[in-house]
Amino acid sequence: MGRRGAISLVLTVTVIGALSATPHASGQTAPTIAWGAYAAGGQYGMEDAPWDMRSAAAFEGNAQKRMSLLQWGQTWFECSRFCGFRPFRARLFERARAHGYIPVLSWGSYDERRGANQPRFQLADIIAGRYDRFIRAWARGAARWGHPFFLRFDWEMNTNSVPYSEHSNGNRRGEFAKMWRHVHRIVRKQGAANAIWVWCPNVQYRGSVKPLASLYPGDAYVDWTCLDGYNWGTDPARRDRWMSFDRIFRDTYALLTTWIAPSKPVMIGETGSTEHGGSKAGWISDALAVQIPFNYPAVRAVVWFNKRWDGVNWPIESSPAARLAFAGAISSPVYASR
Repeated sequence: MGRRGAISLVLTVTVIGALSATPHASGQTAPTIAWGAYAAGGQYGMEDAPWDMRSAAAFEGNAQKRMSLLQWGQTWFECSRFCGFRPFRARLFERARAHGYIPVLSWGSYDERRGANQPRFQLADIIAGRYDRFIRAWARGAARWGHPFFLRFDWEMNTNSVPYSEHSNGNRRGEFAKMWRHVHRIVRKQGAANAIWVWCPNVQYRGSVKPLASLYPGDAYVDWTCLDGYNWGTDPARRDRWMSFDRIFRDTYALLTTWIAPSKPVMIGETGSTEHGGSKAGWISDALAVQIPFNYPAVRAVVWFNKRWDGVNWPIESSPAARLAFAGAISSPVYASR
């Protein structure tokens, strides 16, 4: 099965394709949007899903609706009971699938223990084939599992804080796209056409890698595009400024859908808001009930980052008002359940 076949399979057997439109009370229509979360377990006293699926259930209970997507992360080199290169974890994927979710895996080409400076994981090393054996084994595991999943590979590559950024770790201009194509070819050669490749930069900001288009590996190597973006407000973790969803995403979304990859569906791969500096409840309602369904027509999937991270309380449970706003907005039939 080729790239188009893999996409067709996902569009046929899941809600993600957004092949039909949903009427709104206003008389307008909007495409069906798959939705889900990074369902962390810390706020519930549990492990993150899919390690502990009770975290996903607790999130759904507060959202008052079932998700269609479940996101989690895996780096190439990790330490838990032992340190080493991590294979494709079919058990976790099957656990998510058994609950009706389409997995969204954020797969990072680095060592989880270290920061942006990782000489062992420079882009040139991957291009030169240093990790080909590992990639092939991982891809064979994905092919054996056989079910569609989103592969959000080396996300936020236009930031400066990841080892695969062209602004860090001794990497050079032009290497990211070349590295992506190298890994993509290996994965597909092993028969893992069930991996739906998601190219997911952060929204552009002062100091991010530009031009963004230089990081795009080409339409033949990407199935979906994606954007990550957060409202940090005046949170003590980052004394920024309060920004609406539209202000955060508008310009980069226009660049993505007009110039870089106009034919690709778009995922919001990570988003969230602080409580500091404005109304988080209002931000959520505006983002989910107004902006995404009516002003961002290419968006066909949304993932809420429901985890305390970087010193910020991103989860919808940060206040009763935020939780109720999220439940109210996501209740729209625009957002598809499993």
